[in-house]
Amino acid sequence: MGSHWRRLWFAFLIGASLGVALPAGALVGASNEDRSFAGHVVMVLKRGVDRAGFCTGIVLGSREVLTAAHCLAAAKDLRVFYRDDAGKQVLLDVQATAAHPRYRADAPTARVVSIDLALIQTQMPLDARFSAASLDEIGAVEVGQPVRIFGYGVTREGEGTSAGMLRSALLRARAPLSTVLLWAEDPNDAGAGGCTGDSGGPILTGDGEKVLAVTTWSAGTGGKRCGALTQGPLVAPQRAWIDGVLQRWRR
Repeated sequence: MGSHWRRLWFAFLIGASLGVALPAGALVGASNEDRSFAGHVVMVLKRGVDRAGFCTGIVLGSREVLTAAHCLAAAKDLRVFYRDDAGKQVLLDVQATAAHPRYRADAPTARVVSIDLALIQTQMPLDARFSAASLDEIGAVEVGQPVRIFGYGVTREGEGTSAGMLRSALLRARAPLSTVLLWAEDPNDAGAGGCTGDSGGPILTGDGEKVLAVTTWSAGTGGKRCGALTQGPLVAPQRAWIDGVLQRWRR
């Protein structure tokens, strides 16, 4: 690990360099440490001149990761991070990135539809313990349908030291139903949901078998940004784009 990246990583842990404005970050509220999906998720680190941030990423192949488009930067300023079987920190350089063509960074203010998805290809393969997550191909969602969210984000909003551990929380789909986006909330109203660092992480079908959507945005109550609502694009309607990029990279 390079010295600059090492300094950035420690900054993440002490919460001193979380200046990147990520719409959604780690799981807050009633979330629990959960390694059951650890073989399918990594962290995506992003550095800048004087600030840095991180997201969660979903493994789609030996070198390919699905995440949120707002997590992207120039390839030289991104790293895929995880710990190997011995607990050693691993940082992989990024070779290529692709943001969804319908991604709009100004979507909240412009009030337009944005597909906040991106793909990352690393220069070297991930460890063999990682395998591709299964992506949903149907996209059908019902109000009240159980979903499970995973992420490496903060468990306490605004406290960077609470990030870095893979956690999960059980949520449920809520209205409005959409062919593009999924909205989810805590069925127990205990404040569980996505937060800083969870962007790019999976929202799984209730049985935990397939990635239904990708976390990209969260909202809270009382001036908070997390704990009330988690949102992200459904992957099924975007399979043609995802599969097309993967096929091009793997030629």
